[in-house]
Amino acid sequence: MKLAIILFLLTIEEFMLPCLTKKFIGIDCPGCGLQRSFILVIHGNFEAAYTMYPAIYSIFLLVSFYILQSFIIIKHANKIILTLTLITVIFITTNYISKFI
Repeated sequence: MKLAIILFLLTIEEFMLPCLTKKFIGIDCPGCGLQRSFILVIHGNFEAAYTMYPAIYSIFLLVSFYILQSFIIIKHANKIILTLTLITVIFITTNYISKFI
């Protein structure tokens, strides 16, 4: 089972979805680069992943916290989730705007 997961992660590039916004309208969407950034993280290229999509690590933190919160009761979890969400939105928005400058 572990081998199947490892093989899937190593060949995940074959299953990447195209950006429909970029395909039909011709401009990047706010999520463009997320899949490629995730693949770079899987392959250990952490700096390149951040360069590709700066919000990748804040998204990892947010998702990890959501998963952790489902198993453990965390004091002030709502404030932490709100803060992580705002940080993620700021990263995504800043990255999206910088593509047009």
